[in-house]
Amino acid sequence: MDQCEDTQEGAPPSKSTLCGEDESQSKAQRNQPGSGSSCVSNRSDISKDLPINFKPISSSVEQGQKVTQRVQFAASSCESMKSDHSKGEPPYFRTEPGPSDSQVDQQSSETPSGPSVQQHQTQLDSIFLLLEDNIVTFVKKELKKIQKLLSQREDEEEDEDEEQRSSRESLTKITENFLRRMKQEELADRLQSRSAAVCRHKVQSNLKKKFQCVFEGIAKAGNPTLLNEIYTELYITEGGTGELNEEHEVRQIEAASRKADRAETSIRQEELFQLPAGRQEPIRTVMTKGVAGIGKTVLTQKFTLDWAEGKANQNIHFIFPLTFRELNVLKEEKFNLVELVHHFFPETKEAGICSFEHFQVVFIFDGLDESRLPLDFHKTLILNDPRKSTSMGDLLTNLIRGNLLPSARLWITTRPAAANQIPAECVDMVTEVRGFNDPQKEEYFRKRFRDEDQASRIISHIKTSRSLHIMCNMPVFCWITATVLEDLLKSREGGELPKSLTEMYVHFLVVQAKVKKVKYDGGAETDPHWSPESRKMMKSLAKLAFEQLQKGNLIFYESDLTECGIDIRAASVYSGVFTQIFREERGLYQDKVFCFIHLSVQEFLAALHVHLTFINSGLNLMEKQQSNFSKPKLNSPVQFYQSAVNAALQSPNGHLDLFLRFLLGLSLQTNQNLLRGLLTQTGSSSQTNQKTVQFIKEKISENLSAEKSINLFHCLNELNDGSLVEQIQWFLSSGRFSTDELSPAQWSALVFILLSSEEDLELFDLQKYSASEEALLRLLPVIKASNKALLIDCFLSERSCAALSSVLSSQSSRLRDLDLSCNKLKDSGVKLLSAGLESPHCKLETLSLMGCRLSKISCDALVSALKLNPYHLTELNLGWNNLQSSDVQQLQDLVESPNFKLQALSWR
Repeated sequence: MDQCEDTQEGAPPSKSTLCGEDESQSKAQRNQPGSGSSCVSNRSDISKDLPINFKPISSSVEQGQKVTQRVQFAASSCESMKSDHSKGEPPYFRTEPGPSDSQVDQQSSETPSGPSVQQHQTQLDSIFLLLEDNIVTFVKKELKKIQKLLSQREDEEEDEDEEQRSSRESLTKITENFLRRMKQEELADRLQSRSAAVCRHKVQSNLKKKFQCVFEGIAKAGNPTLLNEIYTELYITEGGTGELNEEHEVRQIEAASRKADRAETSIRQEELFQLPAGRQEPIRTVMTKGVAGIGKTVLTQKFTLDWAEGKANQNIHFIFPLTFRELNVLKEEKFNLVELVHHFFPETKEAGICSFEHFQVVFIFDGLDESRLPLDFHKTLILNDPRKSTSMGDLLTNLIRGNLLPSARLWITTRPAAANQIPAECVDMVTEVRGFNDPQKEEYFRKRFRDEDQASRIISHIKTSRSLHIMCNMPVFCWITATVLEDLLKSREGGELPKSLTEMYVHFLVVQAKVKKVKYDGGAETDPHWSPESRKMMKSLAKLAFEQLQKGNLIFYESDLTECGIDIRAASVYSGVFTQIFREERGLYQDKVFCFIHLSVQEFLAALHVHLTFINSGLNLMEKQQSNFSKPKLNSPVQFYQSAVNAALQSPNGHLDLFLRFLLGLSLQTNQNLLRGLLTQTGSSSQTNQKTVQFIKEKISENLSAEKSINLFHCLNELNDGSLVEQIQWFLSSGRFSTDELSPAQWSALVFILLSSEEDLELFDLQKYSASEEALLRLLPVIKASNKALLIDCFLSERSCAALSSVLSSQSSRLRDLDLSCNKLKDSGVKLLSAGLESPHCKLETLSLMGCRLSKISCDALVSALKLNPYHLTELNLGWNNLQSSDVQQLQDLVESPNFKLQALSWR
């Protein structure tokens, strides 16, 4: 605001300037009636930005009397007003420029003179005298309020209406400006702080409106639900690293579905920035990882809503939640940090807050994995000035590094695959959202279904299918499941509910088609769901899903849709009709953004497109092309499904795992019957299905990773074949279990059963299955998922030590207690084992190597490993190895050193 631009820099305006007078004019001239230069010029700037309550004049008679009184009183009142004006150096207000003196003279020369002109001038003078009286009265009154405001405690607030608050804010900004001109910085800061309290109230009010309601599944669809009513606490763990994890998220979900081990620390969302016990350095930046649909965004909304409602984190002055989707739109523009905040939170601009160094501020950046901004932490120039404009990528880089506003706190959420975009040294704490644990799943469905019997039936049904139960770790899948089951329980009382993943998603698609038919086309629920228009629309979405999945895109912009052959105008129609599947978003000042509600929905539709293409043309889109110019090959059904299995197995990180499950599930006649009207029903023959099942079993017999084998077992479930698992379950229950009789495929089935068991893998005893090295190598994934492994007297050798070393050095290993007693490991085996102990990922706490034929060489190897990783091992047992005190002296020194966690050493 330039309310003082005509005054000398740093000097308060003079009395004459405040009144708008010419200083060369004499006091006598100024007081002459009719001179046109009364004490208040008609160009006075005093009214700018101030709402004025004019005193009403009831009638023309009263007005005339008051005008006469004001003219008679002009001389004396002018002096007293100017006296009041000068007290305390009041502000000088500028308004829109009025006419120049020459313009006024010209107007006067053109206006006929006479009594009417004189009367008009007298009336105008009296009005402006009255105006001055009102303004001065208002300013005096409000300045007294501001003075009182500065003497109040921070938590005191006066009751006032919106009009009063607006008037005071305007005058407060002017007062702060003049206090700084007068070098009264302390008072100005205090006044700004009080202004910030008003601004904070506005920010909280607007954020409360924004986040108090959620639309489950997708915004704009259905009726909003109060977040506080449906919010179910998420399981969040503290610890871990921001390292890259490129595994398919279903694999990560399956790992997370197992019980939390005792070394993990759970944390509540309101505790994110609280200093943990034993930590000295404050937490500035928190990174929260979690797979898509696990609840990261809702978590940030709940955090913000609790603050806005005054329930938590009231020591924070401002929370500014932003998404990378919003920031992507500003990729080509330049901002400084203050402008960025003003852009998204205009309340701060209105309050005149241009510096955030004195406030406790939290920035939330949701969805790092969706960022299209160049975040270069190596080449970006250092920027310390929050008022210097730069690109959005450089701005965020400097903010995250702490160059800009180091007092601010940052919360960044991301899918694990994008976590490594932020260097580890820039992150003070890593947390992981694991979604719902088993009790939280039940809580969600009981909140969703108020009918106790209905909720219990749904919970029981989900537990019968391991794949459905695992997927319910994700809140978004719980919502999809609830949507489907609610519809089915209405339409088929007592009927069978979907058990496979494909069947659940097929039903979900049918429910959305049904909603579209009733809501948009005016049809009945019993009508055929797929009209020619909706069929064409869904096929276009399926094609988009496949083509974008190949590119690795989850978020689509208008250019992406155009490249995929979808009319931009039609995209809005798609998102308006199938709002639960495909959505359009538009944030503050941003362009349209499109996406599917979850990666699994995109993968399902991509599989549907590949399936439709094969049915309609015989072309296999999954066939690996020999060159960039060759076309997909024509295949038989058997070749089609086998090539899809091979393509999924060739993906090192499982990126086609879920896609393959859906594709195989769509081959069943039962699922095709549900989609009648959308696709031609050409369910694969039983012979084709049998050949596909046999092909998958042969692949399971090969030396595959545990993750790939597990996915193939899920594929068999989608094809309604559980024979391998049933065989092992029969062996286990019959008491006639012998690993000597197991084929490689049956070994894999045993691993699948043990890892899928609802029982906690707290303790794994190898002798329960087979005391052999072959059994250990087959069951290595189970050991990796267990807290404690008893491998006592199992005829293990160096080969076992090498395999166990890989388990210890794995980031996903949960092993904390390992007993290898009474095995002939020798020094060579312990040296191999020590390579795993020294890994930073190793969290082993207790190690027993009793009776393993060890010497000083083993002791030296263990010392070397513990020096590289001194943080976890607390107990080491080397008894029955015929060691001398000199052999273990270095290990004993580690026990006595405060720098090592090792507390107990047994060697006799």
